[in-house]
Amino acid sequence: MIEIRNVTMDFVGKGVGESGKAVRALDDVSIQIPDGCIYGFLGSNGAGKSTLMRLMCGVYQGQSGQILIDGVEAWDNPEAKKNIFFVNDETVQYADFTLKAMAAFFACYYDTFSHETFSKIVGALGLPTDRKMSTFSKGMKRQAVVAVALACGTKYLVMDEAFDGLDPAMRKMLKDIIVDQMLDRNATLIVSSHNVAEINELCDRAMLLHQGKLVFDDEVDNVRGSVCKAQILRKSARVTEEELTSRGLTVMQYSTAGSIVSAVVKGSEESVRKILDGMETDYFELVPLTLEEVFIYELEARGYGHEFISEG
Repeated sequence: MIEIRNVTMDFVGKGVGESGKAVRALDDVSIQIPDGCIYGFLGSNGAGKSTLMRLMCGVYQGQSGQILIDGVEAWDNPEAKKNIFFVNDETVQYADFTLKAMAAFFACYYDTFSHETFSKIVGALGLPTDRKMSTFSKGMKRQAVVAVALACGTKYLVMDEAFDGLDPAMRKMLKDIIVDQMLDRNATLIVSSHNVAEINELCDRAMLLHQGKLVFDDEVDNVRGSVCKAQILRKSARVTEEELTSRGLTVMQYSTAGSIVSAVVKGSEESVRKILDGMETDYFELVPLTLEEVFIYELEARGYGHEFISEG
């Protein structure tokens, strides 16, 4: 299990933020990532996803809080790092490596490295092993690093924007390879993506960060079931947002079209239906939301994007 306890991270230094002021990347974030799950990191641009991944892998040290990998501190600790592999969103650091050289390099650091697994995955992907990575396309570079990562056989695999630069067919193939490998050894995959539908399809659990703060952390099914859209008709007098709020509903978005009200509200379908049953309406319908819709409404409720709209 990976435990993230009250982690705060500031970036401080010349040229950081306006007038060189510190920028808070993470603000008192606490989550637990269970063993054997596929866990998705979601967030707005600059929300802190990549920063948190680097903290988990011991690349950064936070200002406060604690990150434990199987009970062991992640920062500056070889015992923790041998159990985790980080696939960065950049591959420039491998430019002068051939795949064969990369395999030899990481085999020196991970005693769980499997040359058999490496050869099998590289063969399935059709990657050349004697060409420098600098000659690879963006998608090929991503495939190459993933092949090495899986061959290392770590208990935890952390992937930042894992499938960026891949065509749809290769995305599916690589996802299938990764999931098969992780399931075979009951390993844990932590993945970030701006493609929310991909997280919805791939992950058991997910969390959402916005401006360094944790918005939610739960099973994907529970997240989808925590918000719903209510479409309500009352001919005598349109249902107001204040009326819905007075009934105990948290309204994230409210709009009208004639006598029909559309309201995105927090709560399970069962709990929202019970409240609406107690109101005088001519008709109402509850519409379940996708994870992507929940993502959008959660961020809109926090004002994300409003500054761009107002500027326009």
